[in-house]
Amino acid sequence: MKIRLIRRREMWAITREGWVIAMIGLIISMMLIVKSIHPFLAVNSPLKADILVVEGWLPDYAIVSAIAEFKQGKYTKLITTGLPLSKGYYLAEYKNYAELTAATCIALGFDRDKIVAVPATNVLKYRTAASAIALRDWLSTSSLKVDAINLYSLGTHARRSWLIFQEVLNPEIKVGIIAAEPQDYNPQEWWKSSEGFRTVIGEIIAYLYARFVSWKT
Repeated sequence: MKIRLIRRREMWAITREGWVIAMIGLIISMMLIVKSIHPFLAVNSPLKADILVVEGWLPDYAIVSAIAEFKQGKYTKLITTGLPLSKGYYLAEYKNYAELTAATCIALGFDRDKIVAVPATNVLKYRTAASAIALRDWLSTSSLKVDAINLYSLGTHARRSWLIFQEVLNPEIKVGIIAAEPQDYNPQEWWKSSEGFRTVIGEIIAYLYARFVSWKT
C-alpha cells in the first residue's frame, strides 16, 4: 500500500490584470462612499408639521437658519431641547441649552409666545435620547395636539438624531428631519479638513452604534 504525503492540485488564481481591475474597482467604490456619506448623514426629510423642534446645542448660525425655517415652513410653535450647560453653568443666566437657545431666538426677534424650552435632565451618555424622552414626556402633558414634528439638527448629526427621535416618539408622533449646513468645514470636501474628517468619521461610528440600541427608555 502506497502512502502519499503530497498531491498535485489544480487551482484558480487571480491574474495580475485581475488584481489591477479589483484595485480600480475598490478605489472607485471608496470614492463613491466618501462622496455620498455626508449627504446620507446630513439628511433632509421634512414632513408637513406645525411644530419645529430645535436641538439646543446648535451653534448660533444654525439657530438663525432654524428661525428662517420656522417662518418659511409656517409653523405654529418652536420647541427647543437640551441638557444642562457643560461649561459656565454657575455664571450663566440660563442653566441648560434648551433655555439658552430659546433666549437666543427671542434676542433675535422671535415671538416669545411661539417658543417653548423643554430641558432634559443631566446624563452621562445618550444625551440625544434624553432630550427626545424629555420632549415626549412634555408633549404627553401639554395641551398641544401634535401628530408630527420636524426636528432641526446640524450636518452629519441629523441622521442619528432623526433615528433616536423617531424611536422615542413613534408611532404616536411622526418625525421629519432638517439638517442645517455646517460652517466649520466644506461639506462637499469634508475629508480635506481635520474638523470635517473628525466630525464625519465620528458620526459614522456613532450612527452605527445607535442602530443597535433601543431608545424607547
